[in-house]
Amino acid sequence: MVPVLLVLLLAVLLFGVGFIWKALWWIALTVLVVWLLGFFMRGTTSGGGRSRWYRW
Repeated sequence: MVPVLLVLLLAVLLFGVGFIWKALWWIALTVLVVWLLGFFMRGTTSGGGRSRWYRW
């Protein structure tokens, strides 16, 4: 009974890690798209210089 429980626990653990890994890839892709949109859609300052679209 213990080996069966260990195999089931391992399967659930690997499924959870795979799901989290895929979710992190989607989050990273979304952040990249938002960053690229902000980078290319930034405006210029009234002084004619280049402006930063981020605050840090």
